[in-house]
Amino acid sequence: MDSIRSALIYLEGWLDWLPNWVVATIVIVLAVAVAYSLHKSARRLIRHLLAVRYPYLFSVFTQMRGVTQLAIIIFALIVAISVAPLSEDAKAWFARVLLVAIICLIGWASITALHIAADLYLRQFRLDAADNLLARKHNTQVRVLQRTADVLVMIITLGAALMTFPAVRQYGYSLFASAGVAGIVAGLAARPVLSNLFAGVQLAMTQPIRIDDSVIVENEWGTIEEITSTYVVVRLWDWRRLIVPLSYFIEKPFQNWTRDSSALIGTAFFYLDYRAPIAAMREKLNEIVKDSKNWNGQVVNLAVTDIKQNTIEVRTLMSANSAGQAFDLRCEVREKMIEFLQNEYPKALPATRGITEIGPTGIERLADAAEAKTKRKAAGR
Repeated sequence: MDSIRSALIYLEGWLDWLPNWVVATIVIVLAVAVAYSLHKSARRLIRHLLAVRYPYLFSVFTQMRGVTQLAIIIFALIVAISVAPLSEDAKAWFARVLLVAIICLIGWASITALHIAADLYLRQFRLDAADNLLARKHNTQVRVLQRTADVLVMIITLGAALMTFPAVRQYGYSLFASAGVAGIVAGLAARPVLSNLFAGVQLAMTQPIRIDDSVIVENEWGTIEEITSTYVVVRLWDWRRLIVPLSYFIEKPFQNWTRDSSALIGTAFFYLDYRAPIAAMREKLNEIVKDSKNWNGQVVNLAVTDIKQNTIEVRTLMSANSAGQAFDLRCEVREKMIEFLQNEYPKALPATRGITEIGPTGIERLADAAEAKTKRKAAGR
């Protein structure tokens, strides 16, 4: 630092024939340019040393690139302003700006460090694995807490930066000290933000939903795609996105099909005639699910669950390892069972029965036809 200061003092003495504001501008611009060049050279050296041998460590340095660049520029400006020919008021103004910049730098560095730590921790959990329940649990918990921490760091950083100005600091003191209408209004205005913030902490700790969970929200089936600090993105089965406030999953009921396990029991209902062959259908159901790649080998059942005036209700149960496989298995059972009944037992399909009333004339005609038929048989003998 002393060598840099000495160089800048020498440059200032060499340019003493220029106006002070021109010399100060040259010193500041030169200091920023030197800091940027040093940072760029350090990046090249780090890339040469770490890019191939330590790729993850290099990615960490890449994520910290903006933070380190701002840090070295702030350091160069501190040195430059201390030797630049500026008035006391100008130096005080620059000092305040640099103080705000340092506060923002600390907040930025904190958020970046949180992201790096979260990525490092989650490297051991893979969402694309067959059994990803533990991975979904940790991903959800870390990502929600990470976003909550980001919001808190930004609020603290903004508050600390504003409190460096005397007018804002006095206003902040009076606001926090007062317990009147202003405090009530501020509390009401901040309620949505705070409710979502606390809901995010609750979701992270209790985990009613996780990343990649299959849920039914507002009568729509989908999977949890993203959990932010204020809302949840649900990817629906037809690729639409349903945006739901974070507090919704704390305050309202919803269905989570993969809460503790992704395995599900699917149902398929058939409404058939009373002559339906229940035993044969049960055997066919066992045959269908055993030949299906979607069945997990645990549950298969067929039972008559209701009877109505003209039909019976037959319910089939079959289990699968995921919601998608359960849906495909249900469709497969429906298609093959209907085909089986059409080919083997067509009378099992629903039929409409009725009684037709025959008047006196119709009865006489039936009697005459029966008598004629009897006479023809006698004549043939």
